Amino acid sequence: MSVTSQKARALVLGERIAHPLLYVAAALPMLLLMLLAFALMTAHPAKAAEDVTCNGRNILTELKQENPKAYEAGMAIAEKVPNGNGIFWKIEKDGLAPSWLLGTMHVTDPRVTALPEAARPAYKQAATVVIESTDVLDDQKVAAAMMGRPDLTMIADGKTISNLINADEVKKLDDGLKSRGIPLLAVARMQPWLISSFIALPACETKRKNSGTVFLDKKLALDAKAEGREVLGLETMAEQLQAMADLPIEFHIRGLIETLALGDRMTDIFETMTALYLEGKVGEIMPMIKAATPDTTGDGEGYTAFEERLIRDRNHVMAERAAPILTKGNVFIAVGALHLPGEEGVVALLQKQGFKVTPVN
Repeated sequence: MSVTSQKARALVLGERIAHPLLYVAAALPMLLLMLLAFALMTAHPAKAAEDVTCNGRNILTELKQENPKAYEAGMAIAEKVPNGNGIFWKIEKDGLAPSWLLGTMHVTDPRVTALPEAARPAYKQAATVVIESTDVLDDQKVAAAMMGRPDLTMIADGKTISNLINADEVKKLDDGLKSRGIPLLAVARMQPWLISSFIALPACETKRKNSGTVFLDKKLALDAKAEGREVLGLETMAEQLQAMADLPIEFHIRGLIETLALGDRMTDIFETMTALYLEGKVGEIMPMIKAATPDTTGDGEGYTAFEERLIRDRNHVMAERAAPILTKGNVFIAVGALHLPGEEGVVALLQKQGFKVTPVN
């Protein structure tokens, strides 16, 4: 490892960061970027998914039995999260037709891509459908966003990821990529956060996406567009990429290393997150994942910066841009579920703008 890399590692030594799963769950629809890059690297046509069963375990069941104190501590934190229960919300304001807000996961698990029954009438009747970014509806726009700003997606100075992590970590990375059909050489110059997205998801999730399955937000927008309804976005892909690039590369290196350390454990974490999401317990996701995997999660300046730039800042942007759209009434908004809860979550921010936002069971 180079002297520069060693210094970079020293900067984050001893500091824990946000759980690697946040790269998928809260930061960006990373799955899109990952599989776009995969499509660009390979010219193979999409194949039907053969085995798309993830076989993950809910690690909270194990935690509750083996470490009840940690479980209770995580629950105590989760209970204090404002607007932490519910993924579907009704938005009201005097003089306006009701609108709706759905928290989603940017994955292709069939349990998640099925629109919740309570949300179906609202979506069907909505005149306007809003997602995080409409750029995802056009692969060319996504490609343009990535290729047009190599400073945001590629490692500078002609270096590769092998210059930034040690030989053992390179071997683990190579193995993790191979299990997903991706050669290390093809992604070696990509930013660590982008490489993390290749290995953070279970291999079964990659197979589903490669078979052509789309995540719920995209499906809702595509269907609405085909029906001639108005489809709008709250961000651009370039803005999302910039948000990731604004964080120090040292932070992303640490995230990649911790993702590698989790290995197959990520499948269990994904199952746990999905189970909580399906129960509408969005406020429990991060506190309970942290409680269950204390060796790979924690606080520190890196985590604070992550929350600030990748979650809170974007929450404010989403809420501010959603407000004028909501004045039309009869709007259906779908954004990542972890943007909803918290004192500075989208729900609270819309409430501060004078909207009545209530959960729908």
